[in-house]
Amino acid sequence: MHVLRLLIVSLVLAFTLATPARAISLLRDPDIEYALKQLAAPILKAAGLSPSRINLLVVDDRSLNAFVVDQNHIFLNSGLILKMKSPAMLQSVIAHEAGHIANGHLMRRPINLRNARTAAGIGTVLAAIGGAAAGNGALAAGAAAGVQGSALRSFFSHTRAEENAADQSGLRYMAAAGIDTQGAVQVIDIFRGQEALSVGRRDPYASTHPLSADRFRTVNQLASAYAGKAKPQPTSDYWFARAKGKLSAFKRSPKWTLTRAGESGFEDVKYMRQAAAHHQRSNTKKALNAIDKAIQIRPKDPYYYELKGQILMESRQFSAASSAYGTAAKLATNNALILGSYGRSLMALGKVKQATQYLEKSRALDARDIRVMRNLASAYASQGNNGMASLVTAERYALSGRLRDAGVHAKRASDLLPRGSTGWRRAQDVLAASEAASKKRRKKK
Repeated sequence: MHVLRLLIVSLVLAFTLATPARAISLLRDPDIEYALKQLAAPILKAAGLSPSRINLLVVDDRSLNAFVVDQNHIFLNSGLILKMKSPAMLQSVIAHEAGHIANGHLMRRPINLRNARTAAGIGTVLAAIGGAAAGNGALAAGAAAGVQGSALRSFFSHTRAEENAADQSGLRYMAAAGIDTQGAVQVIDIFRGQEALSVGRRDPYASTHPLSADRFRTVNQLASAYAGKAKPQPTSDYWFARAKGKLSAFKRSPKWTLTRAGESGFEDVKYMRQAAAHHQRSNTKKALNAIDKAIQIRPKDPYYYELKGQILMESRQFSAASSAYGTAAKLATNNALILGSYGRSLMALGKVKQATQYLEKSRALDARDIRVMRNLASAYASQGNNGMASLVTAERYALSGRLRDAGVHAKRASDLLPRGSTGWRRAQDVLAASEAASKKRRKKK
């Protein structure tokens, strides 16, 4: 069965805790991430935060949750996105998490971000946000360092004071952006009563965001105070339909999608959802026909060309796929996910040098996509550049928490690359992280 080109990735939260690994699988898709950015932009601006700096990433989890781990990322569970019935509901969650960032709540977290200056540092301290092959969860299962259970909940948990502050800030951001604050009331209403349930039966959001009857009343009162300030949000309506529509098209059955494809009222979204459903049924002809109709409506939309490229690539029509990805890359010149896909299609055609350029640019823009790094290592190796191939492989292993393997390849890269070069220095960073992890292992013994 076909899966969304949403990349399965692992987020390894590696703290100095003697606990087993906990990897969080992410769904990476350029269309959905762009749509979420459009929904978040007015809120982030109202919060005094940079929309270009903060990335919104989707966690592959059916439960309802949202969280932040640093000042640059907001994580939303796929189940939460699919549960939201309006853009205002989803934006209220984003606004609340933005409140935690703007109010400095993250500064109290037990993590030292200063050590995360390289791929290896990120892999050992904050996050290994990298990609495995589409649909492959082996990487997520094999992440080597992190936290789980009560330790993870403790890291994500906020105090009631922080929750109240984030509620107030979030509602203020929504009102300033002209977004209906009743969306926040509708969201918190979903979780009412969950504190009476056992921890195992609660949605994660209820465990990490303390709820109470008083909190609900306060949110309701604040939202009512902003009544009448909401304005029509046609842009948000569209991008909410786009994000939820594509996510549901690949997460639910094709039959379910085809019977509901046009429910948003946007013709191009309807055709996009039909394309996804037909692709999952391996009906390439119908899938291409549908996505071409979406492209006719939005001929300058890089994300529809990207989906067309995916359909063709997974149907092994590599030349046509490369053409579609190439158009997407021209329309979105700095989208790392699209550039990575274009590079993979060029590799499939044997255009290794050209592929290397796009894969390297993708890695430079977002050094967290493990599929890009795997392909980039292959590209370097096929050109006889074994030093760079070993370096990229070392960084890929570091991102996935496999620091012992990372050290082996980093040592090989150090021996092959010119001493003092940029690549050699990157290899030294990975070696240092690997050696530090090795010392910790020895101490535990």
